[in-house]
Amino acid sequence: MTNFQHQSHINQPHGRKIPGLPGKDIRPGDYANGLAIDTMVLGAGFRKVQVGDNERALLFEQGRYVRTLMPGSYRFFAWNEGLRTLVFKKTTEPFDYRPTWAHATDAMDVRLFSHDADLIAQLNVTDVSDGEYVLHLENGRFRDVLMSGTYAYWNKPITHTFVRVDATTPEVGPEVSRALLEKIGANYIQTVDVSSHEVGLLYFDNRLQRQLSPGRSFFWRGSEAVTVKKFDLRRQQLDMTGQEILTEDKVSLRLNFVCQYRITDPLRAAEIKNFEEQVYVQLQLLLREYVGTLKLDDLLKMKQEIGDYVLGRLKPSGAEYGVEFLVAGLKDVILPGEIRAILNTVLLAEKKAQANMITRREETASTRSLLNTAKLMDENATLYRLKELEFVEKICEKIGTISLSGGGNLLEQMNGLLGLRQGEDRKEIG
Repeated sequence: MTNFQHQSHINQPHGRKIPGLPGKDIRPGDYANGLAIDTMVLGAGFRKVQVGDNERALLFEQGRYVRTLMPGSYRFFAWNEGLRTLVFKKTTEPFDYRPTWAHATDAMDVRLFSHDADLIAQLNVTDVSDGEYVLHLENGRFRDVLMSGTYAYWNKPITHTFVRVDATTPEVGPEVSRALLEKIGANYIQTVDVSSHEVGLLYFDNRLQRQLSPGRSFFWRGSEAVTVKKFDLRRQQLDMTGQEILTEDKVSLRLNFVCQYRITDPLRAAEIKNFEEQVYVQLQLLLREYVGTLKLDDLLKMKQEIGDYVLGRLKPSGAEYGVEFLVAGLKDVILPGEIRAILNTVLLAEKKAQANMITRREETASTRSLLNTAKLMDENATLYRLKELEFVEKICEKIGTISLSGGGNLLEQMNGLLGLRQGEDRKEIG
């Protein structure tokens, strides 16, 4: 364009007045609304202006918008100082970024330029109302989340895409992909993780909505509060320790009892306040009811029967709690010190009596065996002689040397040592 072509626009009707202009000049490098704004105030005389490829220049005359300058070189002439002002905008940055919660001025309100069809055609303008979020994507990649307000972006060189979501309901619709949800910050998305052994109950403003299956779920943070109550579906254990109970014979005991269960109906379990406390109280009542009818000796003999009785009474009430009772049993019986000492004394006496009985039984058996052996040896001289030789052999094993002295040959001395008579030997041999 030539200088005269630019001058021809000066006498056209002015646009709308821009608040804040004229006034204090905005110099290049200043910041407004968090974005750098390059502003050039043209002096008197001839002035040359260069607009870059990724820039647009908004031309103002005496504070009123005239038109937008595209990339290129321009020349201006003015008799007076400060007649024209140029505001440079980068096309890679938002034209208008004014969330309602930000301290933004109206100087770059895109609605003030609505009469310029050429400028509006270069912009992608989005109005975000209360109660909704707009997901902003640049070239198909997530950029940020837009709250209520007005936003304007240049169409080129970046392609801007907007996805509107209803923030008045926490449910995330199918228009938002899982990959996109993972990138949205925690200020806008509430993430709930339910483990494989759990089930969750979803509430909006304390109103039950539905059950959540295992996995990760996403919900919008908005006007309704999202809460999730999780239930563990694995086998669980309830321990009752140190429960004091009086037996029928007035002996005070402390019992440790255990009960295992599994939640089968989370909706029913959620309706019961302090579920474990109520089951605990029911266990107490059942134990007092049953143990109170037993004497101490019977109680110590019937520990297994106590668990079976309690489990049999608990199972019918499982449906009311939304659980299945699996196992119940008496783990420990803790006796008072005096009773424990008495029982130890009785036990010691019983064991001593059993030991004496076993000793006498063994002595009787040993005596009977000796008697039988004596009868056999009395009836059989050879057996008697073998028994003698057996004892002599045992004696000889403990003797290191045998000394023989006197006359006669060696065989006669051995016969004399062993008490053998030659006649008896001959008799036995014959």
